[in-house]
Amino acid sequence: MDFFTAQDHARRKTGHLVVLLILAVLALIIVTTLVVVLTLHFMGGEQSAVQTDLSVDGVMSALSLELVAGVAAAVIVVVVLGGLFKQHQLSRGGRAVAEALGGREINLNTRDADERRILNVVEEMAIASGTPVPLVYVLEEEGINAFAAGYRPSNAVIGITRGAIRSLNRDELQGVVAHEFSHILHGDMRLNIRLVSILHGILLIGLLGGTLLRSMRFRRVGGNKRDNSAMVVLALGASLMLIGYAGTFFGNLIKSAVSRQREYLADASAVQFTRNPKGIGNALVKIGAHAQGSNLQAAHTAEFSHLLFGQGMRSGFTQMMATHPPLNDRVQRVMPDWDGRFEVEPPPQQAESDTSRAESQAQPGAGFRAGIRTGMQDADMAGAGVISAILTGASAQTAIGAMGKLDQRHLAHAQSVLNALPAPIKEAAHEPYTARALIYALLLSDEQAVREHQLKALEQAALPDVYQALLACGPEVSRLDVHLRLPLIELTLPALQSLSTEQGQHFRLCMERLIDADGKVSLFEWTLYQLVLNNLGEQHGGPSNLKLSDLKGECQQLLAVLAAAGQDDPAEISAALTAAGNELPFDLAEVEGASDMQALSLAVERLRRLKPLHKPALLQAMARCIEHSGRILPAEAELFRAMADILDCPMPPLLSEGLKPPRLATRQKNIARKSYSSAC
Repeated sequence: MDFFTAQDHARRKTGHLVVLLILAVLALIIVTTLVVVLTLHFMGGEQSAVQTDLSVDGVMSALSLELVAGVAAAVIVVVVLGGLFKQHQLSRGGRAVAEALGGREINLNTRDADERRILNVVEEMAIASGTPVPLVYVLEEEGINAFAAGYRPSNAVIGITRGAIRSLNRDELQGVVAHEFSHILHGDMRLNIRLVSILHGILLIGLLGGTLLRSMRFRRVGGNKRDNSAMVVLALGASLMLIGYAGTFFGNLIKSAVSRQREYLADASAVQFTRNPKGIGNALVKIGAHAQGSNLQAAHTAEFSHLLFGQGMRSGFTQMMATHPPLNDRVQRVMPDWDGRFEVEPPPQQAESDTSRAESQAQPGAGFRAGIRTGMQDADMAGAGVISAILTGASAQTAIGAMGKLDQRHLAHAQSVLNALPAPIKEAAHEPYTARALIYALLLSDEQAVREHQLKALEQAALPDVYQALLACGPEVSRLDVHLRLPLIELTLPALQSLSTEQGQHFRLCMERLIDADGKVSLFEWTLYQLVLNNLGEQHGGPSNLKLSDLKGECQQLLAVLAAAGQDDPAEISAALTAAGNELPFDLAEVEGASDMQALSLAVERLRRLKPLHKPALLQAMARCIEHSGRILPAEAELFRAMADILDCPMPPLLSEGLKPPRLATRQKNIARKSYSSAC
């Protein structure tokens, strides 16, 4: 199943679940109506032979159309309001889930070697997969578990327990993180978080019943033989609680069945991503060997159990209610030669390089400005090692084919990119003040006059500390290899996401001041601005319900800009557009004003609403456009990947033909693992 099919499958699965849960609500309406009828039949007024008649006719005598309509309306209102309330609670995406489970956001410049190690693994996987680097939360739990949560890749978070960080070695952590990135890439997160909202609406009926029962503590029962109201409330409360939990039971059956299948798929994807079955396999074995297993103590574990890497809590009275497949089944699927034994192993000793690196990054006074001076020589040496070979058209086609199923080549590329970035620059990307300075530095013009005008405008608008950090990092950023600009932007996103609403608005204003300083918007400025805003949650495209045929003009505008970015000859631009048009259901006409970035912005806002299965054709058209000249320029590659990000299609890095996949011989894999461990 390719990326786009998986995304569409997840979207359709959401629709199927809604249908099933609507049926569950209808069943609740029927059961609730019967309970209300019986309650009114036995508890209303004076007891009589008619009221104690258990025959069908006797019970049905209390039934009326008005009663059915009233009960149905009450149940629907409770379920809908309960679901909307929970949806509002989870509107912040993955952050809300992590905090509900007791998670703490890991400081990006943490001194803890264990936390530094998991941050490195997450950054590698994000750059390799083309997703924004997610925030990472740690749950202070002894059990081995993890989760990915959010509505979109831009607001996703990775959560992991302290027990997992301490008990798993780097290969095993990489397998667990790859499993969670599979959920991000294949649309499982949105499906899972919507299930939480829907099931909460059904559960609310039971909570209402519990509230009614608790209210009985303040009432006397049986004080007046003619007053049966207390008994009515008691019976109604007990009935509603039973009805609510019965609905939740069936809802959980649906949730569990879907979750188990998605866990198998994520396990398989983790093996594909890392090319190391023992990574995720041994992590699962350690769960079986651990005293706490994957159990969590958080109060909301049951509510979010289907988001977790492991079971999270005991499944109850049957495996049918388990949100995850049996542990031994999962291990055997990824490691067929496993001997079936869960053996306890001592926690691995952290590599000396991990500790020394974390300590060096956290030294008091080893801040960004001091590090800039000491890192200049290292930057020149690291820049020479970055993968900056000419990208061919095949690079774009390969990247599209690898969406949602990256492999060891992409992880190796991500590691080389992270190694090529100077240490002071990486440290600056992890702190909100200096992360803003890095973005400003990327927007500074190469022309001296324009650059001075930008700095003057920014001195008046930016915070003093941010402006001073910009002056310190500006020369360093200007010397970066052009292929490192996009990874650097991606590394700054977690720090930028921590800005408050007011800080985010001020940051946006400062970016606009820099961009408008020369009276025009370059393609790189537009690309950077759109990437940042898209991942700070400030861009909203509406529902994805448009076809390519509805967006002919918008496609023409985008592809015209892309064609002009790769060549200057009008004949070559026209040929590139013709090649792109072969992938679309309509012919492309030449567009006047291909350098009009405002028109491009308006076009992109509409293109956000493309249906999932119509997105590959647009990406293929873009690939054909940039491959026409036989090589891909950095500006083309950046716009190509920025558009993929805007369309919520995580695009792996474009790899040069010189980067071949490593051989899978044991010796080669051991060398690769050793190099990863020493690097992080």
